[in-house]
Amino acid sequence: MARTPSNMLPLGTKAPNFSIIDSISNKVLCLDDLKGIKGTVIMFICNHCPFVIHVNSELVKVANTYADKGISFVAISSNDAINYPQDSPEKMKIHAKNEGYPFPYLYDETQEVAQAYDAACTPDLYVFDDKLELVYRGQLDDSRPGNGIPLTGKDLRHALDCLIEGKENKTEQKPSIGCNIKWKH
Repeated sequence: MARTPSNMLPLGTKAPNFSIIDSISNKVLCLDDLKGIKGTVIMFICNHCPFVIHVNSELVKVANTYADKGISFVAISSNDAINYPQDSPEKMKIHAKNEGYPFPYLYDETQEVAQAYDAACTPDLYVFDDKLELVYRGQLDDSRPGNGIPLTGKDLRHALDCLIEGKENKTEQKPSIGCNIKWKH
């Protein structure tokens, strides 16, 4: 499996708007409909990546913990579903149900959303404040498949706690590591 780091979009970047289909509801959703009162977490993930499979349970726990605190979560898959049929919208819907995703799981068929966010890997995580300005990007925590470090979500949780409490996040923001996004050729 490729170990691709995230590109670390500059802090303060305004969240690019999008309107794409939710694989769960089959409705077109846009960022304005999905943003949270206090903040919004945008996650680029997919069904088959071992790095995402490794963190799925913790992503669900974090989303369930922070949803009541004004934070919304949005997952997006931008992988080429023709060459990677396991990431098709139909399989995304099944995957979301099996994993208990409490958030929409959008399909970026054109890959324009991933390009707008400069997403590079799965998982690639972004936290935006109430004005949709980037306050965190990077890893969930230090756990990776096979490294023996337990999943805690500490980096993402710390970023969300800082956002909710109105404090500056002074902790080093480490890039996420995962499989590269499967770009169309």
